[in-house]
Amino acid sequence: MQENVVALFKQVRLFSSVAAAIGILLSLIFSGLLQTSSMGWQVVVAVVALAIGIPHGALDHLVTLPKSQPSKMAIFIVIYVAVAVVAVVGILKFNTVGFILVLFMSAIHFGIGDAAFISEIDKRTNPERKLNRWCYIPAAGFTPVFIPLVNSASTEALASVNPALINWHQGFDSEILILVSAFAVLSIAVMFVGKRKREGVDLTLLLLLAHLAPPLIAFAVYFGCWHAMRHTARLTLSLPKCIESLNLGLNRKAFFCAVIPGLPALVGTFVVAAVLALSGQSFSDEFFWMALVVVWALTVPHMVVTAKLDRAALA
Repeated sequence: MQENVVALFKQVRLFSSVAAAIGILLSLIFSGLLQTSSMGWQVVVAVVALAIGIPHGALDHLVTLPKSQPSKMAIFIVIYVAVAVVAVVGILKFNTVGFILVLFMSAIHFGIGDAAFISEIDKRTNPERKLNRWCYIPAAGFTPVFIPLVNSASTEALASVNPALINWHQGFDSEILILVSAFAVLSIAVMFVGKRKREGVDLTLLLLLAHLAPPLIAFAVYFGCWHAMRHTARLTLSLPKCIESLNLGLNRKAFFCAVIPGLPALVGTFVVAAVLALSGQSFSDEFFWMALVVVWALTVPHMVVTAKLDRAALA
């Protein structure tokens, strides 16, 4: 089984890297060669990428309470949804403060999750050098979250989804950009010097995606095609049907067994976002903003629940 796990994880890792490269390439084509600032193509690509990523958080109850009774499961789901609803209200009512809090939570969650994904591979391959987590985690988490929101293209994107967020950085956009970028470059150097070339490539792709892609594309591609895919791969180690498929060498089946149960969450997210957006004047902008709000809100209980998996992987 261990060889199958490594093979699956490496396939998912390759997918996330290719997706990031495609995101960079599409951004150069549409924003550079075609000299267009249209939000149309960005919204389409971003919605598709977010759709890929949303199901990964819908199996938290199965991982946290795999053998619990229905009553306990129901209580867990009610609390989980309640926390997400409170987060939605908080972000909508206190746009800037809620936005900043979610940014920091997301950065921490993303960085730790990515390191946990790599740790699962390391446990089964015994690499020559251990991963420098003090460098990798902050770089892997803060790069895809903060850089897209302080580059020169962020104003238009934020104005489209919610004008109240344009000045979230309180004028420290240049300082944030320089600090996060510099730390990412330092971490890349540490990875290559420490003979962790694959991790160096990962951070390089994240840095290029954050700098070259429009903010909506950078975040959506990272969330859906990088973070969510890697988290889903980790779920295969906890779900009985996935483990059974891995034992039989059916890696793709194992992966999709961790995806299919989460599809209702995808439908639910877009239904909720659509209902909320219909109350606004512009459906496309309001819909995407509400979809982001729902995704960010779900990060709050999701981060708490997945902390158990992260601790086990990083132990």
